[in-house]
Amino acid sequence: QVQLVESGGGLVQAGGSLRLSCAASGRTFSSYRVGWFRQAPGKEREFVSAMWSGGFRAYADSVKGRFTISRDNAKNTVYLEMNSLKPEDTAVYYCAAGTRFEYSSGRQDAYNYWGQGTRVTVSS
Repeated sequence: QVQLVESGGGLVQAGGSLRLSCAASGRTFSSYRVGWFRQAPGKEREFVSAMWSGGFRAYADSVKGRFTISRDNAKNTVYLEMNSLKPEDTAVYYCAAGTRFEYSSGRQDAYNYWGQGTRVTVSS
């Protein structure tokens, strides 16, 4: 069992930066693929970024070049560094972890475990 707890959300002006953190429990966390998803008001949850245990990263086109995912397995923590934020980045951001590698990283069912979410609001 893995428990995930996100933090770092808040209110920021357009063009600003935030760093989200996701603290995980569980000894085998380092072997999981980890991901970030977001859900804007009135919209479906969407893929943001993912990172494999070996270091490979994937990003949604909408955040490529602005967001960076990283992980510190020693601290059981995943990060999402968000720069050049836009009002359209406003959403609740969720951390996820999973071992369903047969599924694409962009699919929500690729992940076994989810955090409770942290809200990011970008003002114009």
